Amino acid sequence: MSELVRLSFSIEQSLLNQLEQLVKNSHYENRSEFIRDLIRGKVVSLEWERNEEALGTITLLYDHHSRLLSEKLIELQHQCHGLILATTHIHLDEHLCAEMIMVKGPASSIRELANLLQQPKGVLHATLSMTSTGRQLFHAHEK
Repeated sequence: MSELVRLSFSIEQSLLNQLEQLVKNSHYENRSEFIRDLIRGKVVSLEWERNEEALGTITLLYDHHSRLLSEKLIELQHQCHGLILATTHIHLDEHLCAEMIMVKGPASSIRELANLLQQPKGVLHATLSMTSTGRQLFHAHEK
């Protein structure tokens, strides 16, 4: 485990008040954990900007009765097979399906695939949840 270091910094009272409220509303036990998570979030954000390897989940909600939609979605996934780790398909009712596609690869390629998958007619909603592969976070934690 990494060595904890204490530090101090100065911020305006109004920002401190907002920080305290954020910590309280987020149910963190203390400011330190909250600030560590803010820093980790920024590290991950920078990884995406530098187009480093990322891990993500693309979630699709669609009407499976839309003409040729299933075939289009499968074809797009086959074209990007190098990014796709796993898919899960569930039937929500007689018309609606949800699909979760776990992906790993360059951040820009993941975003591009998510954009392509949300475009076909019949896709009602798509979201991308992207994170780090954890390498930089883990190695920073070890130091």
